[in-house]
Amino acid sequence: MKSDIHPKYYPKAKTVCACGASYEFGSTQEHYRVEICSNCHPFYTGKQKLIDTAGMVDKFRARTEAAKKKKDAIGLIQQRKAERVKESVEEKITRKVHETEHGKEVEKAAKETEKKEVAKKRAKKTVVKEGKKVVEKKLGKKKTVKK
Repeated sequence: MKSDIHPKYYPKAKTVCACGASYEFGSTQEHYRVEICSNCHPFYTGKQKLIDTAGMVDKFRARTEAAKKKKDAIGLIQQRKAERVKESVEEKITRKVHETEHGKEVEKAAKETEKKEVAKKRAKKTVVKEGKKVVEKKLGKKKTVKK
């Protein structure tokens, strides 16, 4: 071994546990303090100590349930949104079909009224007879207007 490159080795390093037990073994540090050892660990003693695993497990389960509820809620929102999109597409198609049908009807009505107006204009004839203006209509009625 090269000298001065390795840490100092303590063959009788002392380790003290929180329960009061102490051990000696070799290490690179002279003193250790630990919270749990084989004298107080529940696995070796068969006793449960003040370890709040039940509270941790309950918290974990609560978090997972909350996350699941949130995920379900998000899924439901997305599902409703998708349904709305589908409905809106169907509604748009229906509306456009209705508009085109309605638009055709409106166009027909507009053309008919335009034809009627043109026919009325053509039907009116202005005739001058003996210094009087006479307007004849197709209906056969005569209107006399003085100049």
